[in-house]
Amino acid sequence: MNNIRLLLVEDDANLSYIISSSLQELIGGYDIITASNGAEGLEAWNQHHPDVIIADIDMPVMNGFQMVEKIRETDGDTLIFFTSALTSPEDVSHGYRLGVNNYLKKPFVPEELDASIKALLKLKRGERAYNETQQMHIGSYTFDARTNTLQAADGSEEHLTETEGKILRLLIENQGEIVSRDALMYRIWGNTDYYVSRSLDVFVRKLRVHLAADPKIELATVRGQGLKLEVK
Repeated sequence: MNNIRLLLVEDDANLSYIISSSLQELIGGYDIITASNGAEGLEAWNQHHPDVIIADIDMPVMNGFQMVEKIRETDGDTLIFFTSALTSPEDVSHGYRLGVNNYLKKPFVPEELDASIKALLKLKRGERAYNETQQMHIGSYTFDARTNTLQAADGSEEHLTETEGKILRLLIENQGEIVSRDALMYRIWGNTDYYVSRSLDVFVRKLRVHLAADPKIELATVRGQGLKLEVK
C-alpha cells in the first residue's frame, strides 16, 4: 500500500514539526508536505495533489476558511480536516458548509488524527468502489476521465487532449454550478495570467464543438463570474 500524501497547513512551526514527525516516525505510512499559511497551502495543494489536507483555521495571509473555499471550487474529493481551538458551533457549521470533512479540537494526539484519517479514507474507498472506470455522464454523452474519451449516444468516440479532459471533468463535477475562471485556470495551469486566460477560451470553444451533437447541453459563459455546464 502506498504512503498517504498529507498536506499539513499550520502556522505554529513547533506544532507542525511535532505532528509531521509523529506521523512519519512513530506511526509511519505518511509523506508529509508542510505549509505555514493558507496561501502556501493552496499552492502546495495544486502542486502535490495530496490525499488529505490537515489545516489550522486562524493563520496569517490566508486563513483556513478562505483556503478551503478556494479548494472546494474545483476539488470536492480531497479529504480536509480542520484542527483548531476555534470550535464554536458557528465555526464548525461554517467549516462543514465550505466542505470540510472533519474537525479535531486542539490539543490532540497524533494517534487520534491517524485513526480519523484512515477511517475516512476507508469510507471514501468504499464509496468509490463502484466507479473505478471514472465514467461520468453529461446529457447523452459518457466521459471516461481515465482515458479522456467522450462517447456519444450512437457509440462514436472522441479522444480529448489531456487539458480538454481536465477542464471537462471539473465542469461535469460541478454541473449546474458556476465555476470561476480563476479557479479553473489555477487548477489546470497553476496561474491566472493573460495568456492562460486566452488558452482557456480556446479550450472552451473546442469543448463546445465536442458537445455540439446534444443540443440540450449548454456550456455557458456567465459574464464576470465564470463558466457553467448544464443540461437543459
